[in-house]
Amino acid sequence: MRVLPFDETALAEAATVLLRGGVVILPTDTVYGVACHPAFPETLERIRAMKRRDAAKPFQLLAADLEAVWGDGAERTPEAERLASYWPGALTLVLPTAKGRTEGYRVPDHRLLCRLLTACGGCLRCTSVNLSGEPPAKDAQEAAAALGESVDLVLDGGAARLGVASTVAAISAQGVKILRQGALILQ
Repeated sequence: MRVLPFDETALAEAATVLLRGGVVILPTDTVYGVACHPAFPETLERIRAMKRRDAAKPFQLLAADLEAVWGDGAERTPEAERLASYWPGALTLVLPTAKGRTEGYRVPDHRLLCRLLTACGGCLRCTSVNLSGEPPAKDAQEAAAALGESVDLVLDGGAARLGVASTVAAISAQGVKILRQGALILQ
């Protein structure tokens, strides 16, 4: 397991690892995440196995910005645009997509992470660093202890600023439904 401080040098190295199908632990504004590039579904299954995660539970897409979300095919409804005003931040929006499925998107409030997302094409699959059912890691040491031996790179960005997972809200024709209350209280 390699651990690097999350800085400009590590950003380029992490992008290379992710674009080659690797798995990276990284800091976000909420908690630490474990990420892979969406072009490598086998890597997603690797993360699912290391977390012992139920196959029915989806992984969110961390997006560099709103354009990455809309560019991925998320439906741009007035309600989606209203809730997207909380971005960047601790809100995951589950949105219908043009491909006939739903996706959870989040634009993190973490400048360097958003630069990494841009370097990787705009979006990365991500989930919290923890074994299923356990609390998420709030710093690189907790993250490395939970999953470090199973990943290709750990980026140490210090303690996650919020230390609480994002709020998850689903938007559908029936309205908005909070699926998980997290760091952000929706008004």
